[in-house]
Amino acid sequence: MENSKTQTAKIKVKIKQIVKNYPLPAYQTEDASGLDLYAAIGVPILIQPGEIKLIPTGIMLSIPSGYEGQIRPRSGIALKYGITVLNTPGTIDADYRGEVNIILINMGKQTFRIHSGDRIAQLVFNRVIKAEFELAEELDETRRNEGGFGHTGDKNSV
Repeated sequence: MENSKTQTAKIKVKIKQIVKNYPLPAYQTEDASGLDLYAAIGVPILIQPGEIKLIPTGIMLSIPSGYEGQIRPRSGIALKYGITVLNTPGTIDADYRGEVNIILINMGKQTFRIHSGDRIAQLVFNRVIKAEFELAEELDETRRNEGGFGHTGDKNSV
């Protein structure tokens, strides 16, 4: 089996820190796929149950063409507090140069407090594959065909 270091592709991403003295995105372990993003805020922000807030990270990115950044929730605060990224995954396009902000929603039952420097989301980079559409009168048939939501049955119903 190959060493994980030889399997991991790397890309160069330029970063501009627009709010100083806050942590830059960082991988927490050697094989982590997501970098943690931090709240760059002056005062704590409260998110009430059901409320949506835009949280700044204090950074701007220059992602190479052919790649995207995906914003994903942090599993710990999702499980413990019901805090998640509303537009999961959020996309940072290669041509976007504004501040990276995170749209958080409190799906929990209690008010959630974000402090300056808290880890609030993850950033994962992926290759972009663009589709070229071909107009067709008919589509290939499959076993599923037009079977939609729940078409294979729901074994959890009461």
